[in-house]
Amino acid sequence: MKKILIAFSAIVLVSACTTNAVTGRKGINLVSNASIFPQSFAQYKEVIGSAKVETGTTNAKLVQTIGERIKYAADKYYAEKGISSQLDGYEWEFKLLQANEINAWCMPGGKVAVYTGILPITQNANGLAVVMGHEIGHALANHSAEQMSQQYGMSVLGSVVGSAAGNASWGTAFEKYYPVVGQVGLLSYSRKMELDADLTGLYLMAMAGYDPSAAIPFWERMSQAGSGEQVEFLSTHPSDATRIQKIKEALPTALQYYNASPYKGK
Repeated sequence: MKKILIAFSAIVLVSACTTNAVTGRKGINLVSNASIFPQSFAQYKEVIGSAKVETGTTNAKLVQTIGERIKYAADKYYAEKGISSQLDGYEWEFKLLQANEINAWCMPGGKVAVYTGILPITQNANGLAVVMGHEIGHALANHSAEQMSQQYGMSVLGSVVGSAAGNASWGTAFEKYYPVVGQVGLLSYSRKMELDADLTGLYLMAMAGYDPSAAIPFWERMSQAGSGEQVEFLSTHPSDATRIQKIKEALPTALQYYNASPYKGK
């Protein structure tokens, strides 16, 4: 029986292997988007319903424009790779929330929120594109589902012999591991996922016509901001020398995307 369970678990893990279409990073995902997107959308609606959403201002329009351009870049890239079906079910929204917190996030399925408190650090469209690209990168790479799979998967595999993952309550898992409502305590991703989101966002912002060179000074400013106060964006997105070094290494590729972008200079 033990050998059967081990073999079955290996099959499940192999079949659940996923690859980030932008960076090539491989991960494990036992959760379908259809299983967690409804919970994500419901929680986003609840958060937005109780927040002060800024509309009609220059900054609100900028958040919308950057989001739409990065979404378009992702759509085009995935279409060129012949994998547009991976974006099925995404329902993108881009909101600017009036709050002093230095923070931004994107929930599974493309629900993005940027807090006005981070705008003095982003400074301009390129800096804001770094933030939004990073968060959109998490969503496109399904990092929340991957982390849920890591945290919840062992219990699923422990009882999986008769029923596989079909009977797992991913709605319950989502509520447990993604407690947004109440405290907006988004998942603290692993360092590998963070770097993956950095590079995904870097490439996508470049494809959307935003200068990826802005990523380095932005993260330097974030690091300085984090040294003097508690910054929510840094509590789940650590900024360090490794992150900046990886971005520097990826810049030549990102600049190629940027120079080829029809949006460059617009």
